[in-house]
Amino acid sequence: MQGTVDGFSYGLVTPLVAFLMACLGGALGLRCTTRSRSASRRRRAGWLTLGSVAIGSGIWTMHFIGMMGFAIKGTPIHYDRALTFASLAVGIVMVGTGIFIVGYRGASGTALFTGGTVTGLGIASMHYLGMAGMTLDGTLEYHTGLVAVSVVIAMAAASAALWAAGQDRGFQWSVGASLVMGLAVTGMHYTGMAALDVHVHGTATPAQGESAAALLGPLMVGPLSFLVLAGIVVILDPLMVTGGSGRPPAEHRPGIPAHPPAHHPPARARLRLRGPVEHRSRTPQRH
Repeated sequence: MQGTVDGFSYGLVTPLVAFLMACLGGALGLRCTTRSRSASRRRRAGWLTLGSVAIGSGIWTMHFIGMMGFAIKGTPIHYDRALTFASLAVGIVMVGTGIFIVGYRGASGTALFTGGTVTGLGIASMHYLGMAGMTLDGTLEYHTGLVAVSVVIAMAAASAALWAAGQDRGFQWSVGASLVMGLAVTGMHYTGMAALDVHVHGTATPAQGESAAALLGPLMVGPLSFLVLAGIVVILDPLMVTGGSGRPPAEHRPGIPAHPPAHHPPARARLRLRGPVEHRSRTPQRH
């Protein structure tokens, strides 16, 4: 029997809050990625790690806030704890891989394509692995075409956001990029949900898993707390708003000495400069 799917059981509240969480995670993560470009090589990894976890946590929180508003008429939905945790871990690791590629190789050319592709696939993997953690008295089927569209949206959004993070055009630029990323990621989520067909077998409560209220609510405390802490780090960093020059210091750039030697003119040039002075000093004075 075809199940009646309702993705907006709380109206526009869950999509709006999900969008805001995606924007928050994107803003923090992209700003950390931009900040890493003006950090020393030793500290760059720390900024990129912070950005990776911020984006991964924001996207994961966005997904499951959206799932709080997802319901199937007459059939309870439970969520498997292990797969739910795994979706968060996979999202952070794959997003982090793409961010590290762009952070160390630059936001252009092959590095941008590879980093954006890996990051986008990480977003899509998080979504569909989280969906695989759903248990109900029925089966889930997906339309291949819409699934492919959702993956393309994720890769395009990730590539555009990483490109914007590499431009270093100020805080407002990163905020605009995070809004675009939040809109695209949320669009990817609901495109993937539109690809879903549910075939209900009955109305029995699933024997495995936990309800959304019992599992997802407490699980979100961790990622939300991390986003708050990441936001505090971003605010307290003196170069975060201005972004600095976007280039690593001279002592950390290969081939550029930390303290360039002082420039001295050659000896012949010094003699030439002194020549006219000495000549004028030997000219007799007329009385």
